[in-house]
Amino acid sequence: MADLPIVCTLTPAALQARREGLLSDLLRRAEGHEELPQGYRLRFAATGETLSAIARTVDSERRCCRFLRFGITVEPDEGPILLELSGPPGTREFVAALLGD
Repeated sequence: MADLPIVCTLTPAALQARREGLLSDLLRRAEGHEELPQGYRLRFAATGETLSAIARTVDSERRCCRFLRFGITVEPDEGPILLELSGPPGTREFVAALLGD
């Protein structure tokens, strides 16, 4: 797969609405995050509601930020849910701006 440009196809107004909607709701649920070489790993409590919110957000984000790679890990024995957001060089900085880091 060729590297896709690190751009969001949403208009500035639509991006702001997204940040205030699905994405901000998901980021509020995160119990923590850590940097990865090309992105971030977010940690969430293991609830069905949170897993559904992650799935809705990933489905929405993959359409406008086509360069993002998503990885969802559900740890055993009610361990945390991990969401990895990664991609080509520059992705970590893009995600950091969304996280406010």
